[in-house]
Amino acid sequence: MKRIVIFASGSGTNAENLIKFFHNRENASVIQVLTNNPHAKVLDRCKTLGVSALSFNKIALTKTNDVLNILKASKPDLIVLAGFLWKFPEFILDEFPNKVINVHPALLPKFGGKGMYGMYVHEAVVANKEPETGITIHYVNEHYDEGAIIFQAKCNVTSSDSAENVAAKIHELEMEHFPKVVDDLLNSKN
Repeated sequence: MKRIVIFASGSGTNAENLIKFFHNRENASVIQVLTNNPHAKVLDRCKTLGVSALSFNKIALTKTNDVLNILKASKPDLIVLAGFLWKFPEFILDEFPNKVINVHPALLPKFGGKGMYGMYVHEAVVANKEPETGITIHYVNEHYDEGAIIFQAKCNVTSSDSAENVAAKIHELEMEHFPKVVDDLLNSKN
């Protein structure tokens, strides 16, 4: 059975969607959720869903081997960043080459980089009068939102769309595609 570890920072809707998708599956399971926010709603979701969840601070992620050791003990086949807002440390990426992916709420390379997350992305899409936007699922490297693209899904943006409307469209794309792409990736790994 393939093992998935999720990193999240906020409400955890993507994490919950992935946990439910892989619940009772024979090929893979979400074994743990890690968060940098001790007050994140994702912790409540995990408790309800019966999935191990831990919070950590920046020192544990970037200055010590605490998070790395948790990951080594978990032996993940895939590490999924689902609304995780901190830059992932290079020394952890080196331990898990091509095993860390992220979902970004725009069509990269547009609207990526430091500070481009959540509503900031959707507000930029609307402000720039983009005709379309979407999601990008990509491998994580040492730079924000610059890893190799695995999958993109698009949606139209109309002149009357607000950032909130765009956010709702993106959420639908994430709910539909993210678990399937994770599943496909796990099935393609030896």
